[in-house]
Amino acid sequence: MNILWLQSAGCGGCTMSLLCAESPNVLDLLSGAGLSFLWHPSLSVETGAEVRRLLNNIETGERSLDILCVEGAVTRGPNGTGKFHMLGGTGRSMLDWVQSLAPLAQHVVAVGTCAAFGGVSSAGENVTDASGLQYEGTHQGGVLPADFKSRSGLPVINVAGCPTHPDWVTETLMMLAAGEMRASSLDGFARPRFYADTLIHHACPKNEFYEYKASATKLSEIGCMMEHLGCVGTQAVGDCNIRGWNGAGSCTRAGYPCINCTAPEFEEPGHKFTETPKFGGIPVGLPSDMPKAWFMALASLSKAATPKRIGANATSDRIKVPPTLKAPKS
Repeated sequence: MNILWLQSAGCGGCTMSLLCAESPNVLDLLSGAGLSFLWHPSLSVETGAEVRRLLNNIETGERSLDILCVEGAVTRGPNGTGKFHMLGGTGRSMLDWVQSLAPLAQHVVAVGTCAAFGGVSSAGENVTDASGLQYEGTHQGGVLPADFKSRSGLPVINVAGCPTHPDWVTETLMMLAAGEMRASSLDGFARPRFYADTLIHHACPKNEFYEYKASATKLSEIGCMMEHLGCVGTQAVGDCNIRGWNGAGSCTRAGYPCINCTAPEFEEPGHKFTETPKFGGIPVGLPSDMPKAWFMALASLSKAATPKRIGANATSDRIKVPPTLKAPKS
């Protein structure tokens, strides 16, 4: 299967992340699955007239298109013309090209949260009128209609993340190549369920602190970051702490709160990313499926039962109190 990859309004971070795929590297991995790039603006050698000819051949039906990947939000401004972002040398906007090529593709993949929902590219006043492919924030219908289906009968597949994990992209592409991606493989925001059915909270190294509500008060401390530092890992989807980035890393493993970058509208939480909004001293954003009354009761009991070791370590930048050594049974 072939892939046409277009980069629209964004930072290019999802391509940079993709290149971090390891053992094997991304090109060997895709090649082994029978996938190849027709063109990628950062990885392919073709340019100028060669690319224009390729795009025209796809548009006229002379060349089939299996997978259209779009990275970055698509700008619709000014006034719906899309001319804030012209595809160099073609005389046409990226908006025009995406709307023309998407119906011709067997599958359409939005790579990253900007392409999926608008993301950071649509934050603030959004003067460029940037949007995701099939979503504008949480609302269906963006650059493509709400009822859009590719030739496979699937909607746009939203491999969300800012940036997206390299394995999420390669696994999605390999599932498409193997014919294993179905409507039931996608969640309510059309994100692949192989990573979207998992919470960032799962396998977080701070879970012992979370269990006792032993909280960090500033970023350098090793306690749980939910209560004071804005972490929403108990609500955000993704297997970052299970799969790991670059072999082992994740935001929470590095000591920074999860900001829910796989979700639509994460870019404008209404407060600092490192701040937990509260009402009556209770975090406004509670863990998924957790009623407020239960959380209050469990949090109170947990804090009362916090071992001295965990409480002391939570507000330290390193382990101060080691686990108690148990005497062997006689």
